[in-house]
Order: sequence, then structure tokens, then C-alpha cells
Amino acid sequence: MPDNVINQEALRYLIDKDLKPGFDYRDVWKAEHGNAFTVAKMTNADLLLDVQVMVADAIANGQTFAQFRDVLKPLLVKKGWWGIQEMVDPLTNEIKPVQLGSTGRIKTIYKTNMRTARAAGQWERAQRTKRALPYLIYELGPSENHRHQHEKWAGTCLPVDDPWWQTHMTPNGWGCKCGVRQVSRGEYEQLVKDGKIKTEAPDNGTKEWVNKRTGEVEIIPRGIDPGWNYNPGINREQELKDALTTKEKALFDPTK
Repeated sequence: MPDNVINQEALRYLIDKDLKPGFDYRDVWKAEHGNAFTVAKMTNADLLLDVQVMVADAIANGQTFAQFRDVLKPLLVKKGWWGIQEMVDPLTNEIKPVQLGSTGRIKTIYKTNMRTARAAGQWERAQRTKRALPYLIYELGPSENHRHQHEKWAGTCLPVDDPWWQTHMTPNGWGCKCGVRQVSRGEYEQLVKDGKIKTEAPDNGTKEWVNKRTGEVEIIPRGIDPGWNYNPGINREQELKDALTTKEKALFDPTK
């Protein structure tokens, strides 16, 4: 599915996020992105809100990257968030030359938000329809060169609620275009019969990674970039459950 073809669940996922300005991309980590909209080095909350609105508009209207870039770049230039500038790192109080706006940064904003929003939307829909479509298949995207591990994962077909999807739900890294497809039990059985899928969760081992912002050591599955070993939709799913529980408690509260 092209990056600019997005469903309503994906749009809701994005617009429900709170703003969280941060200096470094590691300051908002993994599943925190499910609740927080952030752009590294964008510490002005008003500008961050403007960008969030523009990303939501791009999702709602199916904008291509070129269309999004042509709208966002003039705003970033006008607000002075462009090129290389000096900023104070709030963690170390060091003054550092940093890259703010650029075509590459705009592309990262567009691609990352489009793909994670789409994944969260897919997950929400998968949870809602898993009785009829109980399996997900890992599929490679349109990239010319795929990561070696992602090629090995292609064709892996597991139940929607298999723990493997907690860390391996796509995308699995910067620029990763892999996706998943939901299938029925009947299609699953036919694919098994034809030998076209793998029905066991891959185990390619793990690696240690040190977050230099916090000093924490994290264990990450091999083949996944640091910070991407999470399912974008799980936090959203839990939020919806918590909201429903809160409403039910309020409805049946005898003191009210």
C-alpha cells in the first residue's frame, strides 16, 4: 500500500497524540510514540502543533511526499527552523551545531508518521476483525534493497495475537517499507498446503544496544533498528480499552 493511502484508524491515531517537544530522537522512545507527537530538535510547541496538523492533513487527503514537502517547507523556513544552527542540548547543556529543516528531514517526518500511523491503524483493525481474519503475513515492501533479516521474515504467517508481533509489527527500522497482510483461516490453510508461508515465529537472536542519552542497555531482536522494536498499535489499543473501562465505571458509579 502506498504511503499516502491511509485509513481512518491511522488518522485518529495521529490526531489523538499529545505534543512532546524533544531535542534528540532518543528522548521519546519506542511505544511512547503511540501517545506523543514529536520531531527531534523541534522544541517550539506551537511549531510542533503546526507540523502535527499538516501531517494529519496529509493523511486525511492522501498527499504525496512532494505535496507535503511543498506545504511544510515554506512554514519551516518562515519559522526559522531550517538549515544548520546552534542549539543547547538540555541534557548536557552543551551548545551543538544541529541540522534542523532540510528536504531529508521533511522526508523522515512524512515517511515515519505515515508508516507508523498505517501500522497502528492496521493493528486496530486486525484486533477488531481477527475472528474472521485471524492471521497476519509479513511481507516485503517495494524497496530495491531489503535488509537481510527482513527477507528471511518474508512469508512468516502467525496468529494476530502471537507475541512475535509485539516487536516485529512493521515498520522495523528507518526507511523500512515492509508491511503485513491479514488473511482468513481458509487462505492460511491453502498457503500452508502450497508451501508458501512459514508458520513458526523466526528467532534470529538479539543484540545489546546502549542508549547514550540515558545509559540504559536494551536488548533488541536482530534485524530491527533501535527504537523500532515495538508495535505502534498496541499502546493505542490499550488506550481505547482504558477509556472504555473509565466510561463504564462512571456509568455504574453509585455515588453519581
